[in-house]
Amino acid sequence: MATVVRMDSAGGPEVLYCTEVAIGAPGPGQVKVRHEAIGLNYADTYFRDGTYPIPMPNGLGVEAAGVVEALGEGVECVAVGDRVTYTGFINTLGAYSTERLIDASVLIKVPDDIPLTTAAAMTMRGLTSAYLMTQIHPFKAGDTLLLHAAAGGVGSIVSQWATLLGIRVIGTVSTEAKRQAALAAGCAEVINYSESDVVSAVRDLTGGQGVDVVFDSVGRTTFEQSLDSLRRRGLMVCVGTASGTIPPFDPQLLAMKGSLYLTRPALADYIADPAEKQALVDAILGHVRSGGIKIDVNQVYRLEDAAQAHRDLESRSTTGCSIFVV
Repeated sequence: MATVVRMDSAGGPEVLYCTEVAIGAPGPGQVKVRHEAIGLNYADTYFRDGTYPIPMPNGLGVEAAGVVEALGEGVECVAVGDRVTYTGFINTLGAYSTERLIDASVLIKVPDDIPLTTAAAMTMRGLTSAYLMTQIHPFKAGDTLLLHAAAGGVGSIVSQWATLLGIRVIGTVSTEAKRQAALAAGCAEVINYSESDVVSAVRDLTGGQGVDVVFDSVGRTTFEQSLDSLRRRGLMVCVGTASGTIPPFDPQLLAMKGSLYLTRPALADYIADPAEKQALVDAILGHVRSGGIKIDVNQVYRLEDAAQAHRDLESRSTTGCSIFVV
């Protein structure tokens, strides 16, 4: 029997509960994976609260790492005993579990020198950071990036990656402790938005010009601040909506604020092609294995604590990466 986290309806963290289920044998193209660690991502809260509608009842979680225990017919890309990780969207939903069946095609082999706890913490965040740093904008040394939620899981990886490329990162955070974490991750300057006006601070730090690019994972409460922090013809990247979805707006606003560019990318569209996915995997694994990027696992939970883990995530009391361990 496997322990899984389920929910019967969308709602707050209280809808999550643990139960025992029989997994069975893998079907054609599937494998059975025994999880050792499971990623906790802000996107999980969108599935839970109904922002991303899914059939009910359902499981939760889209990222985990573990060991292959059984193969279904036709599976040749992995073998029993392989250490693997995965992430995705609907096709990987149900990761909050001690073991599961999953399509072999989504699996990524984990090198022996990377702990499975690290793999579970870095797969979604690392691949997201990889496409942001390599596919969204032709970054070059000397560029300036405004990074919201700079002390978070993606923020800490992006900060380190950008520093390796010679990019100046201006981070935003909500507390002094998070400011210190963001500085340690590589931010050149960090703005505490609970104490300072972000737009004024950014303009002061850039000689009035604004930044080249903004990575905004907060959404509703930071959208206009982000636009106002850009230089003429700068790029606004809406990475997430932790504070709520962005209200509809007239595209003329982008022209009025300096002929700005705006994009709302999703990881699924950058890992749909196997070759593109592998390139992102190689990029993040290369930096982690060389020591250029460190993955900070700062919060560790049990599956039984899923509701509390979601409360901590939504209250913005976490830093770095969070995982469940089995």
